Order: sequence, then structure tokens, then C-alpha cells
Amino acid sequence: MTQMYCDQCEQTRNGKSCTDVGVCGKNADVESLQKILLYGLKGMAAYKHHARRLGKTDPEVEAFIEDALFATVTNVNFDIASLLDLALECGRMNLRVMELLDAGHVETFGKPAPVEVKEGIQPGPGILVTGHDLVDLKDLLEQTAGTGINVYTHGEMLPAHMYPGLKQYPHLVGHYGGAWQRQLKEFEDFGGVILATTNCVQIPNPTFNTYLDRFFTTRVTAVPGATCLKGNDFSAVIRRAKEIGDLKPTPIKTSLIGFHHSVILGLADKVVEAVQAGAVKRFFLIGGCDGAEPGRNYFRDYARAVPEDAIILTLGCGKFRIRDYDYGAIGGIPRLLDMGQCNDAYGAIQVAIALAKAFNCGVNDLPLTLCISWFEQKAVAIFLTLLHLGVKGVRLGPALPAFVTPNVLAVLQEKYNVQPIGSDAKADVAAAMAGA
Repeated sequence: MTQMYCDQCEQTRNGKSCTDVGVCGKNADVESLQKILLYGLKGMAAYKHHARRLGKTDPEVEAFIEDALFATVTNVNFDIASLLDLALECGRMNLRVMELLDAGHVETFGKPAPVEVKEGIQPGPGILVTGHDLVDLKDLLEQTAGTGINVYTHGEMLPAHMYPGLKQYPHLVGHYGGAWQRQLKEFEDFGGVILATTNCVQIPNPTFNTYLDRFFTTRVTAVPGATCLKGNDFSAVIRRAKEIGDLKPTPIKTSLIGFHHSVILGLADKVVEAVQAGAVKRFFLIGGCDGAEPGRNYFRDYARAVPEDAIILTLGCGKFRIRDYDYGAIGGIPRLLDMGQCNDAYGAIQVAIALAKAFNCGVNDLPLTLCISWFEQKAVAIFLTLLHLGVKGVRLGPALPAFVTPNVLAVLQEKYNVQPIGSDAKADVAAAMAGA
């Protein structure tokens, strides 16, 4: 990797620039790798937070976080090769954390199953729960039982409906809304109480948003003007919902969700048979983190361009770009399989590994294309997990991350064939189907 001269420091030692000897740490490539590692740690910490609430921890992960932070936030490591190794190790640790979180969800809330979910506002008072924390949702459901208050999921809370331990509550009536970047409008339009359990949460503008007096957050999640609850006593939330009263109903539609990896692996024989018979030619993983910037409609166009003999896996809030469309089925298998939250990337990895085993090949030899939308730290953590596993050919968009320098990007492209998404979704799908 080419060393870049540091124009911020003229310090030299034995005639060499500071970047050659690692004195000031302002080498652009070093800083880039430090940022990749820090963003990965932030994303992993979000998943770890949820896993810990479910009683799932691992001392090896704790030790790694300590070592990795020591290597980035103190003047201790300016070695490019060492930092790249740490970034890949972050990917390995994130895989472990996602495994813990997946196990915690299943053990606590039951084995997931596909389910039809009503989307829209139904008659009666309502509370809208956004974020990722299923423990908060369960506690709220227990405390609202018998109150006549409807509870709705929002955004990445949608997969909650696939768990029997949550679905058992009849007042968990459905879902409302899409990805996080639509919160300001959707929370305004909802009219009832909003409970934000984790990121991603937008900061309301008091000039335009009137829902701050009915907006609650939990623990470390907080925004100016909202009420932050430090524990899991939701009496204030319930009281406010009763004060507001009945919400204005909207048209109701239904959607099928809940294709947890355990469900898909249960269909493995049918999937393998469909591939061997030529009914399924390729698998596409289209999803990830959504955002509001231009270019993200590419993923919608990409999904709709996928031919009828291919199956689409999706997860994360990026799925809201592609799920409002009828993709049909192949041999009784829905062509669009919603696997869950962004942390359910663990499940997608397990499916890929199982398919590779079934076809006696490596993951990179599968007829599988990964077209990933990305935005924030959790996407970085998952990306590092894919690199740790040696997955090649990942397409990222709308653009490659700005914090990755040309030199670091060149290494990732050389070793893993990481590429940006193209400008023509239909052409990119055609190239993928052709094996390009």
C-alpha cells in the first residue's frame, strides 16, 4: 500500500516523513482504517446492547472491543497491515454478536414463522414502536394488555410479528410506516404516541413537527424535547395514549413477513430441488440500511428487474424500497423472502453457508449476488463480517464510503472485488444473471 505524505505535520525522524515512521498518525490511510474499525465497533455495539439485554454476552467480544479501542483512540497503532487485520477481526466478532442476538431472540420470543401482518391504522387508541429492541416491545405489550390500546410496529420493528412470544398479544395489531428517514412525516401523520427504543431515530424540528409531546424514548435513546424513560415503566406512555384517544383509521393492506433463516433452511430441500431443476437460476440479497439521498431508487428498480426465475432475500430498512411489489412465487416459495432486521444478516449468512454445503461448493461459487444499500455504522459492521468470511463481489451503494481512501479501497477491491453499484439497474441485473 502506497504511503501518503502528511501535509499536516513536518516532523521527521532520520530523514523520513512522520507518515513513514508512524509518529503523528495523520497518514490518510491509517486514519481511514481507524475510522472503518471505529464505525464497525459502533455498529457491533448496537447489536451487542440488544444481546446483553437478552442475557447474551461473550468475554472474547468484550476483550476485543477493549483492544480495538486502544488501537484506535490512543497513539498506539499506526501500522496499516495491523489495522486492517483488526478491522477483519471486528467482522469476526460482529458475526459472533449477531449469533448471540439471534439466539437471544429465538430463546426469549420463540421460533419465528411466516405471518401476514396488517399495515395501517385501525380504530382505537394507539402506540407506535420504532427501533430494534424487542424487549421494550414485549414489556410494553404486557403493560398495555387489557387497556384497549393498540400497539403497532414501525420500521425495523416489523419482524417482531414473526415471533410467537410477541404475536400472542392480540393488541399487537399490525404495522405502520417504512424506513427511518420517513419518520418525521409518518410520526406526524400517525397521530398517536410514538415510542423510540433505539436508533435509527430522527430529531424532530419543533417548527414543523407537533408530536414531541407524544414522543417517548428509552434509556440511552434520546432526542431534544421528547420524554426519555430510563427504565421500562411505560405508564406515562399509556397515560398519554389514553389522553389522545381514538386515532383516525387508514386503509389496511396485508404483507407476508417472517422468513427467518430457520424457516428458509427448513425449505432447503425444496430450494435445492428448484435450483437443480432449473426453476431457480439465481439468488439476490437486496437490502441493508436505507437513506434519503438521491440514487436509492436504484434498489427498487434493481429488485423489479430481477427475472421470475430468481429469488430475492431482503432485510434491514433497505427492504422498504423493494417490498411494496408483488414478486410472485416459484414452486410455492415466495420470490421475496423478508428475513428480518439488519442484524438478521447473520441469518442470510447461515443460509448462504447451508446452500454452499448442499451444492458442495464455496459461498463465492454460489449463484448469489449481494447488492447492499448502506448508510451507517451497523452496515459497516456487517460489511466487515462479509470480508472476514471471504465473501467477494459485494456491490455497495449508492456510493462507496467517503472515509475509505483510494489506497484502502484498492486493497479491498483487489482482495474482495468490492464494487459500487452501477447506474443502470436493469443492466446490472442482466450482468449478474449472466454470471458477470
